[in-house]
Amino acid sequence: MTSCATVAGRYARLVKIEHSVFALPFAYVGLFLAAEGWPGTWTLVALTVAMVAIRSYAMAVNRLADLPFDRENPRTRGRELVTGEVGVGGAVAFTALCAVVFVLACAGLNALCLALSPVVLVWAGLYSFAKRFTWLCHFLLGSVLGLAPVAGWLAFDPSFSVRAVLFGLGVTFWTAGFDILYACQDVEFDREHDLRSIPACFGIGPALAFSSLAHVNAVIFFALGGWAAGLSWIYFTFFAASAVLLCVEHLILSEEDLSRVNVSFFTINGVVAAGLGLGVIVDVFAG
Repeated sequence: MTSCATVAGRYARLVKIEHSVFALPFAYVGLFLAAEGWPGTWTLVALTVAMVAIRSYAMAVNRLADLPFDRENPRTRGRELVTGEVGVGGAVAFTALCAVVFVLACAGLNALCLALSPVVLVWAGLYSFAKRFTWLCHFLLGSVLGLAPVAGWLAFDPSFSVRAVLFGLGVTFWTAGFDILYACQDVEFDREHDLRSIPACFGIGPALAFSSLAHVNAVIFFALGGWAAGLSWIYFTFFAASAVLLCVEHLILSEEDLSRVNVSFFTINGVVAAGLGLGVIVDVFAG
């Protein structure tokens, strides 16, 4: 008999729960900037639940949408829906549960968050289908994660802020940049199946250039966000370290050698997200 822990582990692997590290720190950026200090335990917990739920929902939609391709792609044949560790019916039910939890968490925050929750659900699900019709799919994914700082701000203060939007634009370009790098692994497969990633449409060399340009834009917007928020040298120290890491990310990859793409994709970008989030929080409390 399969234990609850085993089942939970399968679903956690299905949605790669560890990838929450990409968006969650930026939600906290918006939250702590809006609060100018401690936002309250309830708001922090409700926002965390909402963020984990919407990310899990989006990833589950992605896995379901990509299942026909994952069955054929040698790189993805070990995924849980392909191997049968998680059934399609179970994944659909899990997706619906995540959507419900997200809406309930938004309701626990404020009326504006609740009103916007259906829009976010649609937008978060749409990116999984974007690569079927546009090479801008990476930027659509970026825009989904780019909502994190805005969501964090709205969780505390239901009004839009330029500061949160600037950080959101930084996250949008940052995410698009590393997603382009990740897509370099599937160039031939994407071309054979008419999937429109930037590497498949333009080649790996131009894709690396696209990614670099996206990350230059990300650095600019992260700097502008810190400036608009009136953050001090504390944040900008973390910001400088993150900018260096993004440079390293591109230096360790080349058109001839993509062997370290997973280090680039997860490890480096996880540290960038955590570092920028920590930099903002420490700065807020120090101020």
